[in-house]
Amino acid sequence: MSEVPATMCGVQLTGHGGPEKLVWREDIPVPRPGPGEVLVRVLAAGVNMTDLNTRKGWYGGEGRAAGWAGEMAFPRIQGSDLCGRVVALGEGVAGFPLGARVICPTNQHEPTKGNPINFVSIGSEFDGAFAQYCLVKAKHLHDVTASPLTDIEIGAMPCAYGTAHNLLTRAQVAVGERVLVTGASGGVGLAAVQLALLRGAEVTGQCSLSKSAALRGFGASILSRDTTPPRQSFDVVIDVVGGEGWQDRLDSLRPGGRYATSGAVAGPMVKGDLRRVYLNDLTIYGATHQPREVFAGLVTIINTGRIRPVVSNTYPLRDIARAQGDLEAGRYAGKLVLIPPEAAP
Repeated sequence: MSEVPATMCGVQLTGHGGPEKLVWREDIPVPRPGPGEVLVRVLAAGVNMTDLNTRKGWYGGEGRAAGWAGEMAFPRIQGSDLCGRVVALGEGVAGFPLGARVICPTNQHEPTKGNPINFVSIGSEFDGAFAQYCLVKAKHLHDVTASPLTDIEIGAMPCAYGTAHNLLTRAQVAVGERVLVTGASGGVGLAAVQLALLRGAEVTGQCSLSKSAALRGFGASILSRDTTPPRQSFDVVIDVVGGEGWQDRLDSLRPGGRYATSGAVAGPMVKGDLRRVYLNDLTIYGATHQPREVFAGLVTIINTGRIRPVVSNTYPLRDIARAQGDLEAGRYAGKLVLIPPEAAP
């Protein structure tokens, strides 16, 4: 602990609302690891819609601002993506040498008696990666020291690629199946395209044609964002869009098809015909909880370098409001990443 400073730079969320609620501080106390905890120096932190939605209180639903798990304590350091290095270990922690490069899932399994799939989210229920240092329970960390990917690339992956890998796992995507991915130029959508192709599926990405170059480069087919998907043409639909067109996506599934969702960037309220669900024997998956073995599968992909994320832009951590504005406006395909001062290139 002797080389760890007493204070750090970071961004504190002071309440639900707009970007004015994001406050840059240079006097935040560096947390000290307790039993079972690890102090990590943040190298890179991806920007996600999860962070924007949490800032806005979107998860509480109409008339109630809240984070993932309900009311939040403020100030809160957000940041649901973490790539960092181990700098201090709490009592009882073993298996992580100092200097190890690590990541953790955004949604961390903490079962309770009343909820066996209960989770807490980094940057929502506890402080996250939008600072120079971050505390994480050792049981949720994974070592990615061996990966050929850069810190920035790895920092872009836990949330988007973890979500996408979970969606594909829940939907049981297999070799040769036809998969439609909506919002395919965004972080989760593009990750789902890459990971589905890695599984040997035939992938169609639905997105704006102006942002489809990366998808074409990966070998995916493209469907314009404003085009209705062809009926009964896909085995699986991976949907992060929601909003209007939800029924059209269900109708694009073959009998016995599977639909999986973990987002609603076009709106959470949808209309559909239940008869089409049961008459076509469709299965619908909501995918947030990630068993440890699912995220561990993504870690194996990262450590073997089997895919590289598309990172379109990086920003100094202090420019978080600009980065979130670019993300919300959809100015770039793929991922945007923040760099804390100590990790600036």
